[in-house]
Amino acid sequence: FEIYASTQNANETQAVVASCLGIPANKVSCKVKRLGGGFGGKESRTIPLACIMSIASYHTKRPVRCMLDRNEDMVISGQRNPFMGKWKVGLDENNKLVALDTELYLNAGWSSDLSVAVMERALGHIDNVYFIPNVRAVGRCCRTNIHSNTAFRGFGGPQANVIAETYMTEIAERIGMSQEEFREINLYKEGDLTHFNQELKDWHLPKGYFQLKEKSNYLKRKADVEEFNKKSKWRKRGICIIPTKYGISFTALHLNQAGALIHIYHDGSVLLSHGGVEMGQGLHTKMIQVCAEGLQIPMEMIHIVETSTDKVANASPTAASASSDLNGMAVKNACDQINERLEPYRAKGLSWKEIVHHAYFDRVNLSANGFYKVPDLGYKWGENKGQLFFYFTMGAAVSEVEVDLLTGNHTVLRTDVNMDLGRSINPSIDIGQIEGAFIQGMGWSTTEETLFFPNGRLFTQGPGNYKIPGFQCIPQEFNISFFEDVTHESVKTVYKSKGVGEPPLFLGTSVYFAIRNALWYARQENGHPGSFSLPLPAT
Repeated sequence: FEIYASTQNANETQAVVASCLGIPANKVSCKVKRLGGGFGGKESRTIPLACIMSIASYHTKRPVRCMLDRNEDMVISGQRNPFMGKWKVGLDENNKLVALDTELYLNAGWSSDLSVAVMERALGHIDNVYFIPNVRAVGRCCRTNIHSNTAFRGFGGPQANVIAETYMTEIAERIGMSQEEFREINLYKEGDLTHFNQELKDWHLPKGYFQLKEKSNYLKRKADVEEFNKKSKWRKRGICIIPTKYGISFTALHLNQAGALIHIYHDGSVLLSHGGVEMGQGLHTKMIQVCAEGLQIPMEMIHIVETSTDKVANASPTAASASSDLNGMAVKNACDQINERLEPYRAKGLSWKEIVHHAYFDRVNLSANGFYKVPDLGYKWGENKGQLFFYFTMGAAVSEVEVDLLTGNHTVLRTDVNMDLGRSINPSIDIGQIEGAFIQGMGWSTTEETLFFPNGRLFTQGPGNYKIPGFQCIPQEFNISFFEDVTHESVKTVYKSKGVGEPPLFLGTSVYFAIRNALWYARQENGHPGSFSLPLPAT
């Protein structure tokens, strides 16, 4: 029984369809050629549709195909979980954070779906990049009458980070300190423990933050913004620098594993299959690079076949920004197995095709099944022990905006992003991921407002009334850079690269906080000093 699905989770599609049909999983094969984007929405919510189609096909003995329109997809699939956060923060006499007491409420919709895992990640990111010695964080998933919300790029991390940066911003305003200074004096340092007792190793965020502050000419631009706002009544500018850290790993321990399959044919060509799904993030390209480097052959000799459960079994979903790490190490493991078998032939100085030719006639196995599981993980909830994340991807962004106070329209004048991605396997792909994630986070925090009818039915069912960023929303100047002069001794990933899919998304909220900064100037000028709350999105 074959299923061709637009899913990030072929393994679970196979398992659930087999359960629905009452047949063993070995009689169901789920294949995924590629996706036109996934972003989490295709991790679990594609599976019910696959089950419906499979039951129809099973009973009619005919192929069944279904494609949802955009409005049908939005009504059925669910969206990112909205959060509400309540917080109390304590400071000492030096304005250093000493305590955080926070309650997080998540709108799950009518079923739990992945909401518990989303809340787990949110609880692990409520500190963002700030050292707080005493933390109590309580999360509650709320059942409501709307569609079942689901995974979306960031998976609870951005929501918690927004709450964290909101309390940092409001506290700075209330104590009369500049926001960047308040952030800087409370940054984590190398070796600090997070509130879930994980030691920060290779903690380069402060260094990268100050590199960005210098490269973006932040202090001069902030002074220019203040000067502009003194002279302009109906247009105000704002600027903000926002840091982030993002934990890389599935919070569900068993998902931190991957497999890969390599076949080498008699002519020297290589066929590669792995458990990850290509959805525009360049995963297949990176896996070809890993395989080429592992076997020491040109990339042109390697071909990747579609992701399929009959090639690599029990694969984890392509999610959590960990797919390059997991599948890359599995590919490398398969390459290592083959290299060990081919070592006697390499020692003779033969070409690749000659090596394969001689090995074949010597009856050497030219196929390998690679496997990888992430070491050291094993956090115990309740006990607050063990390692929750394998490592952290970190970065910072500066955005400057201009707001029309009469219409509410805003223009992003300039954005600078600085990220630590370890030893990037493919910087071009990673820069594209940073740009895309940033724009997505900017849209989420500024224009993408979800509205519902009283009965829970979604009102914003398409681009007509759900406003995603367009070409005109892109920053007029957009600069991407990587941390300079940093090492990664503790990073044990494939070639010391780091996950990039989700971490930059929160940095898009630097636009939201810059808008808030512009409004702060307007309020000051019009006799409304002090702090204020700006709902997200800033529509």
